[in-house]
Amino acid sequence: MMPNRPDAKRRVLFWLSLVCLALGALLAWQAQAQKASPQSGLALAMTIDDAIGPAIGDYFQRGLELAEEREAELVVVQMDTPGGLDASMRAMIRAMLISPVPVALYVSPAGARAASAGTYLLYASHVAAMAPATHLGSATPVQLGGGGGLPGLSEPEPETEPESEPVPESQGAVQEAADGEASQGESTQDAGSARQDESAQELAKRRGETAMERKVLEDAVAYIRSLAERHDRNADWAEQAVREAVNLTAREALEQNVIEVVASDLDDLLAQIDGRTVVMDDGTLTLSTADLAIERFDPDWRTELLAVITNPNVAYFLMIIGFYGLIFELSNPGGLVPGTIGIISLLLALFAFQVLPVNYAGLALILVGLGLIVGEALMPSFGILGIGGIVAFVIGSVILMDADTLNISLPMIGGIALLAAGLMLWVMTRFIGLRRRKPRTGQEELVGSEALVLDDFAGQGHVRLMGERWNARSTRPLSRGQSVRVTAVDGLTLEVEPLASSS
Repeated sequence: MMPNRPDAKRRVLFWLSLVCLALGALLAWQAQAQKASPQSGLALAMTIDDAIGPAIGDYFQRGLELAEEREAELVVVQMDTPGGLDASMRAMIRAMLISPVPVALYVSPAGARAASAGTYLLYASHVAAMAPATHLGSATPVQLGGGGGLPGLSEPEPETEPESEPVPESQGAVQEAADGEASQGESTQDAGSARQDESAQELAKRRGETAMERKVLEDAVAYIRSLAERHDRNADWAEQAVREAVNLTAREALEQNVIEVVASDLDDLLAQIDGRTVVMDDGTLTLSTADLAIERFDPDWRTELLAVITNPNVAYFLMIIGFYGLIFELSNPGGLVPGTIGIISLLLALFAFQVLPVNYAGLALILVGLGLIVGEALMPSFGILGIGGIVAFVIGSVILMDADTLNISLPMIGGIALLAAGLMLWVMTRFIGLRRRKPRTGQEELVGSEALVLDDFAGQGHVRLMGERWNARSTRPLSRGQSVRVTAVDGLTLEVEPLASSS
């Protein structure tokens, strides 16, 4: 007897349901077990191998944000920098100090350095590390006070010695005897005073020669000492690095408690700092870096583009292109191409100047100089506006940047100034040539033209000029077919005289 077919189907469906429930329970248990079990963490590796500037600052802060989003255990920054802008450095340090993810600054590869701003960043990091054959230091602010004018204009005035009073004759012998007794000690006194002068000069160098230099120097010293004290590093050497621009190798920095680790590579660094306690914004944190997976976050196209735009020479050139593009568009409305290129270039230049340490007096001089050069082209003044514009343009270009490491290239300044001078000279010669050229329209064009006498007359008659019949007047009798020259125009009557060859 055959079994009932509906009952068989029910049993099959029942067992299939049990199997699906078992598989679902198994998958849920596995997911929960994976969630509960510890996974290997993530270390985000970044690279800084250029001067500290707006582009590097943007890249660094985006890296910290990415590390926080990815819940990374550590950010490792491989650094090789000659220094850079103070504003960008301080922005990076602020982001590092408040970051919930610890940051390890690692000066590498061999031969790299953490100079100037790099030293501050190393002191601000949660873990300071260096590779063998690297060094750090030279943290003195390069241009104290933001520049004091053009080179050579701020030399300290030499101190004048007070004039000696005349000695009476009666005291001459006594004075000579005293001089003879003191002559033996003069050499030792001179040597001592020389040493004192050298010490005073050295002290002035360490403390700053002017009030502004002292303010900037003391601010830098206090800043780096506060960073050193936060992470329990050698604050005295940090002050020396600022005041005296001293340097240390990786091994010396480790011995003097400037850094914590000398590591040969990233894996060695992660192994050495495993279990180390670091100071965070909200307390302390014990690092667990033994089994971290390294993920790289290298500079992308945005960082490269920002680095190009914020290059002082590129920003300067973009400003020149933008200015002349707008001038050409305004002088020839409807061209579109100069105006489009000009507005884009000018906006990019303004963005770069927003993040660069720009001296606005220099920027104003550049714009005034360019305006005077254009004014010379539109309203010739025989060189007065043009020469003044070139002088203002060159001076403004030299003092445009407040940082020595970001100065405009002098060959570029000279090249653009020579180009502007050549353009101005060409415009002047063109205007002079136009003034000497014979008029081509109006009554002035008729003076000096040749005409043909249509009938004999003495006094008034008619001539043909440029295919037209004109009334003519002459003080000499003229015959039909004779060639004459127009000497003046009186309304619709021409003053004529016979040509020398036809007289």
